[in-house]
Amino acid sequence: MRMPLKHPLKNRKKEKNMSKEKVILAYSGGLDTSVAITWLKKDYDVVSVCMDVGEGKDLDFIHDKALKVGAVESYVIDVKDEFATDYVLVALQSHAYYEQKYPLVSALSRPLISKKLVEIAHQIGATTIAHGCTGKGNDQVEYQIAVAKKANEAKK
Repeated sequence: MRMPLKHPLKNRKKEKNMSKEKVILAYSGGLDTSVAITWLKKDYDVVSVCMDVGEGKDLDFIHDKALKVGAVESYVIDVKDEFATDYVLVALQSHAYYEQKYPLVSALSRPLISKKLVEIAHQIGATTIAHGCTGKGNDQVEYQIAVAKKANEAKK
């Protein structure tokens, strides 16, 4: 199934009657988000979404793993160009560094990923967006605030 997104999209669907509400899961392929699929699928049809921001991960493996652990659909979206042009370049040009030496590249991906999660949720009729961030850092707060903001903007 292909969806009209601005970015190349790879999707494979499990043949299953999707009758539960859909949840979009920001999926990394790691332990936390893989366990999240298993947990969420009890109450939702889980649709995993992995954004390719250029980290060099094995995206086919991540895609297939999501389906293997129970996602009903799995998307991999190439957002490298948009990330580089609209986020990283602007930050580097403005000298956005953490402790004056580390480019804020990791944190910069959160708003873009959140934006795409909201777009996909609207396109496929998902009622919920989930992530696998733990309480260790502030990633979960960054995602929750960005998703809420983008969802509110999409309503207007």
